[in-house]
Amino acid sequence: MTSPDVHDRITVIDLPKAWGLVVLRGVLAVLFGLLALVWPGLTALALALVFGIYALVDGIGLLVDAFRNPDKSNRGMRILGGILGVAAGVVAIVWPGITVAALAILVGAWALVTGITEIVAAFRLRKQIEGELLLGLAGLLSAIFGILVLLWPALGVAAIAAFIGVFSLIYGIVLIALGLRLRKLARQ
Repeated sequence: MTSPDVHDRITVIDLPKAWGLVVLRGVLAVLFGLLALVWPGLTALALALVFGIYALVDGIGLLVDAFRNPDKSNRGMRILGGILGVAAGVVAIVWPGITVAALAILVGAWALVTGITEIVAAFRLRKQIEGELLLGLAGLLSAIFGILVLLWPALGVAAIAAFIGVFSLIYGIVLIALGLRLRKLARQ
């Protein structure tokens, strides 16, 4: 069994390697947000497909991180978030005729679990890296968004698209900032 000091050093050394994955998640979130805002009249079908692709890629990213990151303390939450993301993506892609309310519940559940995972990770990383606040902020935004969507799933398609668009833009920008900070840490 390794001492906490050795474990912390290993995590700090390996964490910055994930910066590209974090930036990719952020860029995809920004693109998804822009699409939802620029094209608010998306049908539920198109919105479900676009969300499905985003959630699938994001879920795969979380699963890759869960198995590549040597920090096992938060692995279960990352695996849960990744599985939920992949499942939400597959359901939205395979069953694109999903109703707006069902899509909202799917999006809300995914955002809530992702947010909780990121908040937990930020708390665990606060002694190891600078910039954990950005991860915590991304998690808080995601969790709040998830709760709001779960509370009001019957909003119209345009309202859901705008809501998702604004959230995705902010969330993506925060993830990009975090990824760039991790990149800087990796170069040190």
